[in-house]
Amino acid sequence: MKKYFSVALTLGFALFAMFFGAGNLILPPFIGLQSGESWPLAIAGFFTTGIIAPFLGVLTIVLYGNNFTDLGRRIHPGVVKVLGLLIMLCIGPLVAIPRTGATTYEVGILPLIPSFNKVVFALIFFLIVYLLSASKSKIVDLIGNVLTPLLILSLGLLVVVGIFAPTAPSIATNLGQTKAFVAAFHEGYQTLDVLASVVFAGIIISAATQKGFTTPLQKFRVTLGAGLISMAALLFIYGGLIYLGAHAGISTSEDLSRTELLLRISHDVLGPNGTLIISVAVSFACLTTAIALCSAMGSFVEELSHSRISYRSAVIVTCLVSAFLSVQSVDEIINYAVTILGFVYPITFTLILTLLVFGKFIFSKTPYLVSLGVSTACALLAVLQNFGILEGPIGTFRAALPLYEHSLEWVLPSFGAFLLTLLFVGKNQKVKPSEGHD
Repeated sequence: MKKYFSVALTLGFALFAMFFGAGNLILPPFIGLQSGESWPLAIAGFFTTGIIAPFLGVLTIVLYGNNFTDLGRRIHPGVVKVLGLLIMLCIGPLVAIPRTGATTYEVGILPLIPSFNKVVFALIFFLIVYLLSASKSKIVDLIGNVLTPLLILSLGLLVVVGIFAPTAPSIATNLGQTKAFVAAFHEGYQTLDVLASVVFAGIIISAATQKGFTTPLQKFRVTLGAGLISMAALLFIYGGLIYLGAHAGISTSEDLSRTELLLRISHDVLGPNGTLIISVAVSFACLTTAIALCSAMGSFVEELSHSRISYRSAVIVTCLVSAFLSVQSVDEIINYAVTILGFVYPITFTLILTLLVFGKFIFSKTPYLVSLGVSTACALLAVLQNFGILEGPIGTFRAALPLYEHSLEWVLPSFGAFLLTLLFVGKNQKVKPSEGHD
């Protein structure tokens, strides 16, 4: 029991640090500022998409295999590999990893050394990332035992001081309680953690196996414990940062970016040293996430290529591409990522939800494939509308779908398609229960 708890604690801290990256740090204070006195509802909204949804992703993987590609047994190997590649490109060298470098530069370096060259910083940052992710066997222990305690210490100081000595009382805003929940719910998408969860789960399960938890039940128990510890840590930090934003005493009319708001709050709460503390927090948050993502990308490419491309080679290429893209600003990266994520997110979440809800008693592959096809179609319509292709007709059609106002118009059509298909093909076609991961 003692070994189980210590391993779950290490893995839980590692999972927290993997999730807690660039977007996770700059989003909550902005949510708090916008929600004002409705900050408890904002915490609930962000908790739903920023914490619970990623936890469900981890749970799905441990229930049905050891990594994301194992879901191919339940769906279709080719479909899962293509989706896995899209996810890895999003949370890897195209979006998430470059964003860690750009955020570290804007929040962690510029306030302290304004003249520091961005290209030089990118090279240094990703050289460190490469050196710390080159040996995948040490990734989880490094993050869980060394980097995460430093991250939690620096962020915890800001949160605790801010809670016990708030800068100003919270005030009413234009959002109100319902809109505060919805706005925070939407902001949770920007963390990318639902996409990352199905990849990080494989790293955690592999680490649990290396530590002696080899049976499916043992791996499930220790991964579940790690997930709960991670959720508790995320809730403390997210909730605290939202609270600080709500009590910042800053008018919503002030034209502050998310990174500027974070720096302003840290200075107001902790004084002149606040900038230094938040710089350290940002550096560790982004570094731990970049290491985890580079490691995940390396492992994925190695497996996908059947070891023709080595883990180390894939990590090198990932770091080089990420360094090149990270010289853009955070806002530039977010802007080009919106369309990509809007396509991949609904498909991934459909896979997670259908397996969690139906996976233990529906063994036919067809309903899952049809459901994924419908969510893909809904996501494709959104992409076409964003590019101005048939914008009017597509916009009218999407607006008529249930939950469109919450950017969840794919949910009911996907589940409806699953159930309708099930009526025609039955539940036991092709796949037997023994093929699952019980």
